[in-house]
Amino acid sequence: MKDAVRIQREDFSQDEEVGALRTGSKRMGGIATFTGCARDFSEGREVTQISFDAYGNMALAEMRKLRVEAIAKFELLDARIVHRVGVVGAGEQIVFIAAGAAHRAPALQACHWLIDELKQRVPIWKKEITAQGDEWVTPHP
Repeated sequence: MKDAVRIQREDFSQDEEVGALRTGSKRMGGIATFTGCARDFSEGREVTQISFDAYGNMALAEMRKLRVEAIAKFELLDARIVHRVGVVGAGEQIVFIAAGAAHRAPALQACHWLIDELKQRVPIWKKEITAQGDEWVTPHP
């Protein structure tokens, strides 16, 4: 089984991630997910691709820390976080978060918290690739 927290170049399967989350507990009554996808526009420009770069071990360590914090804070039964790096085409998946809890409310709250915290704390940067040129758009956390 794949690690619950990963940074990878290849795409991921939402179904496989949710399946892995569910295998941990039959008490799981609610699973909330978030999938971030690459838009084909930004700031009035057409975006063909987005390039993601991460500060490797530091980014992965912070993502693992977020998972542990979310499990404790929201009393989750489990959580999964996957983020891609490299070049991602418009319309493709970038990030996946799943939170499982006994009830829906904490799962939903945790999922929302996790993506917000990931964007604030994890050193992953994105560069939009457009016909007008490339531009880094994510500030360094």
